[in-house]
Amino acid sequence: MKIKSIRKTAVKKAVAKKTATGSSAKAAGRKAAAKKAVTFSVHAEKGKAVYVAGEFNAWNPTAKKMAYKARAGLYTATVRLAAGTYQYKFVIDGTWCADPANENAVPNDQGTFNSVIEVR
Repeated sequence: MKIKSIRKTAVKKAVAKKTATGSSAKAAGRKAAAKKAVTFSVHAEKGKAVYVAGEFNAWNPTAKKMAYKARAGLYTATVRLAAGTYQYKFVIDGTWCADPANENAVPNDQGTFNSVIEVR
């Protein structure tokens, strides 16, 4: 009887550990899978310092640098975002600019507009 009891306890602990580990791994997998690659782009002259800032990076004006694509004549940056609605702006040589290609915008507390993107 005692050996059976020890085995049952060991099996229960192993199952509990596997379940806990599997659950957290599954949750992390869902979290990673839930993010979508979103590419931001803006036309600006070659040689400019261009960044994208928004709710997704705490409005840090230098957190996400955009790369110049000579063939297209624009700057791009890809950000992985979870489903939701995000406000953002471009920062071109230190000047904050709404996205001229995005009609979706909301007024901000600076008296200008923030562009809005919805990730599904």
